[in-house]
Amino acid sequence: MSAEPTRACRSCGGAALAPVLDLGETPLANSLLSEDDLTRPEPRYPLALVFCEGCSLVQITVSVPPEDMFREYLYFSSFSDTMLRHAEALAGRLVAARGLGPESLVVEAASNDGYLLQYYRRAGVPVLGVEPARNVAEVAERERGVPTLCEFFGLPLARELAASGRRADVFHANNVLAHVPDLNGFVAGVAALLKPGGLASIEAPYVDEMVQKCEFDTIYHEHLFYFSLTAIDALFRRHGLRVVDVERLDIHGGSLRYLAAPAASAPPPSPAVSALLAEESRRGVDRAEYYRSFAGRVEALKAKLTTLLAGLKREGRRVAAYGASAKGSTLLNTFGIGRDVLDYAVDRSTYKQGRYLPGVRVPVVAPSRLLEDRPDYTLLLTWNFQDEILEQQAEYRRAGGKFIVPVPEPVIV
Repeated sequence: MSAEPTRACRSCGGAALAPVLDLGETPLANSLLSEDDLTRPEPRYPLALVFCEGCSLVQITVSVPPEDMFREYLYFSSFSDTMLRHAEALAGRLVAARGLGPESLVVEAASNDGYLLQYYRRAGVPVLGVEPARNVAEVAERERGVPTLCEFFGLPLARELAASGRRADVFHANNVLAHVPDLNGFVAGVAALLKPGGLASIEAPYVDEMVQKCEFDTIYHEHLFYFSLTAIDALFRRHGLRVVDVERLDIHGGSLRYLAAPAASAPPPSPAVSALLAEESRRGVDRAEYYRSFAGRVEALKAKLTTLLAGLKREGRRVAAYGASAKGSTLLNTFGIGRDVLDYAVDRSTYKQGRYLPGVRVPVVAPSRLLEDRPDYTLLLTWNFQDEILEQQAEYRRAGGKFIVPVPEPVIV
C-alpha cells in the first residue's frame, strides 16, 4: 500500500512546515487483525506532525488512501454511552433552536451507525447519513432506520445532493474533518450543501488540549489534522463560511464545536469566537514556538509509563488493557508496550472481540474477562471515557483490580 507524503499545507498550500513530533513508523491504528492476518506482515507508515506557519494548521506528513482505512471500519459510536448522551443532547438542542420539523433536512458526514441522526429521526426530522464504511452504513440502516449513502463526503457529492433538492438545514461533521485529505473540497461541499440560512455543526479535538495534556496518542494516520480556531477560521472563510460560535467540549480529551453559516446570511460572530481567537494569539497557539516542547514531554511520559509497567511485571503483577482503540494503538506501538506486558485487551464492541491490536498483536476479548480473570492492573487506553468505564467496572475494582490512566501522567485509580 502506498502513502502520499505532503510537502505543502493541505489547507492553504504553504510550504513552511515546521517539525513538531515524530512517532516513527506505525501500523494503521484501527486496522485490527484477524487470526489469518497474524501470518502476514502489517503495512507501517511514517507518523510525523508538522505546523504550517502560513495558516497555523497542525497536520501529519503522510496521507494514507482513505479506501485503505474507511471502507471496512470497526469503530461503532453507539457502543459508548457517553457518545449517545452527547448526541441526544445536541440533536434535541438544535431541533428546538432551529425550529426543525418534517420539512427540514439534517445531513451528517461520517454518520457512523446512526448514533446521532437517530435522535433527529425520532423527533420527526428527515435525515440523511453519509458514511463510507459499508459495514457501518448497513448497521445504521438496518438497526436504526437511518437512510445512509455509502460514500465519502466532498464537493461532488454535495453538488449532486443540492441539485436533487436535498439541501441541509443542519449539517453535522463530528470527528471527521480531521480525516479528509481533500480538506478544501470537504469544506466547499459543506458550503454547497447548506441552505442559505443553514447551519454547520462541526466537532473536532482541540490542538491546544492535545499539547497541554500531552495527548499524543490522539495522533494517528486517520487524523491528518489537529485544529485550532485560528486554522478553522481561515479555512472556512476561504470557502464562504463564517464561524458564528465556538464551544468548548470535554469529550475526546477536549474538543471544540464550531458553528458555521454561509457568509452571506451569517449573523455576527458570538463573543466566544473573538475571545478564543485572541486567546490563541496571546498564548502562541498560532505560532511554531508553542509546539517545540511537545516532543520532549512525550518522551518523558514514555519513560514514566514504561518504568511503571516494568516495575509491576518485576513484582509478578498481571496487567491487561481496556480499549481496542486507535489512541491505544498509537500509545502501545510508539512506547513499545506489547504482549510481554499485556495479557490481553478488553473492549465492549463485539466487532472488535476476537481480533488483535495492530502492531503489538495483543488479543481483544470481552470486558467480562476482567472480573473472571482479575488481572491486578488494567491499562486504560480509552482514557477519554474514563468515568464511564470506571463506573462499568465497579465490581472489578471492588474485587481489587486497579486501572492505570496513562495520559497526561500515569495515575493508578
